[in-house]
Amino acid sequence: MKELTYSNLKQLKPNSYILIDTRDSGSILYGMIPGAIHIAEQELYANLARYAKEFDPKKDVILYCQRGVRSIDLAEAFEEQGCECCSLSGGYLAYLRDTVSSDKQSSEIQPKAENSIRQKYHKQLFTPFAKACKQYQLIREGDHIAVCISGGKDSMLMAKLFQEIRTHRQVNFDLTFLVMDPGYHADNRSLIEHNARSLGIPITIFESSIFDAVDTVEKNPCYLCARMRRGYLYSKAKELGCNKIALGHHYDDVIETILMGMLHGGQVQTMMPKLHSTNFEGMELIRPMYLIREADICK
Repeated sequence: MKELTYSNLKQLKPNSYILIDTRDSGSILYGMIPGAIHIAEQELYANLARYAKEFDPKKDVILYCQRGVRSIDLAEAFEEQGCECCSLSGGYLAYLRDTVSSDKQSSEIQPKAENSIRQKYHKQLFTPFAKACKQYQLIREGDHIAVCISGGKDSMLMAKLFQEIRTHRQVNFDLTFLVMDPGYHADNRSLIEHNARSLGIPITIFESSIFDAVDTVEKNPCYLCARMRRGYLYSKAKELGCNKIALGHHYDDVIETILMGMLHGGQVQTMMPKLHSTNFEGMELIRPMYLIREADICK
């Protein structure tokens, strides 16, 4: 089994290899290496023999995880099945470091993103965003909205849509683009900062210790993490003088929440387009991407 550096990967012809992201479904929400397909580590281990036969023998099989450690063991397991594999040295973080260090095209990203919102994807993205804001009265005169950014595609798009709707000047309101660092690896945080600069989003970052707090929790750590995140965001937004926080949940998130409630809880519950906080007086949560489909975001 051999390791391949990211610089060497970039020199390969795109159709000469199969690049597999072996991380979990939560991790890939923050991004994947371009051209990769996602097959989680557990899925691969459970079906080693099948995948070893299905992979095109004329193409190199390259596996990567977050840091390039777990993918080494997985590649060795495939080799035992007679399938030659490479592990990407440094994993996804190697790609992040390369992306952050390369600013050659950063100046082109912001105008391209803004033009696509105004022209190519105006109907799919901006129109339903503006409709939700008007229909559910999400933006009012004098609002100061904390646009909460996780670094994923949904929240970054939401930030650009807020910038765009403010240029129409139908309502006067202020924006703070708020990023909470719950304990990110330095490379992940650098990528968020890099992407925000490239898109022209002036972010405000604050730290929390959420990851450390939930690291030892065995029962429902994801639920606890989400609740703690919400509390930290409300608290910081209020400290900064905001009266609303905006989250990037879209139409498909709403439908999924309804189905999960029906199947697992035996009840009908959903995400509302806006909610008044019961713990933070005067604060309101809004979801301006309520009418946007995820498929349109991914285009």
